[in-house]
Amino acid sequence: MLVTIPGIGEDTAIKLMAEIPDVKRYSSARQLAAHAGVTPRHHQSGESVKRASVMSKVGNARIRKTLYFPAITAKRFNPIIREFCQKLEHRGKTKMAIIGAAMRKLLHQVFGVLKSGKAFDPHYGARIEEL
Repeated sequence: MLVTIPGIGEDTAIKLMAEIPDVKRYSSARQLAAHAGVTPRHHQSGESVKRASVMSKVGNARIRKTLYFPAITAKRFNPIIREFCQKLEHRGKTKMAIIGAAMRKLLHQVFGVLKSGKAFDPHYGARIEEL
């Protein structure tokens, strides 16, 4: 089922299924992203120091390692992630920040496919808006 997501191949799907044995443990895709450590960590110290956000990396490193190259592939072939990454690029984000955001978005799609038990549909959101 996961291989229907552009960017996810058989090896990646197997590794993700090994690391995420029961998706029902997570009530949302945000919880799964936090478990994997692909959520942004903001740094602010009072009013004077505001640094760029970085990936938190507090969580399952194997999931992050598994998602790195699929996120790069998804930037090219997954229509939802491609559009998302183009918006981030126009906003001036760095290449690594864009890859990290693509990893998180890809994990959200993985959660949706696993939770629903249905194949990936890139037009799913558009159909909801039409209703």
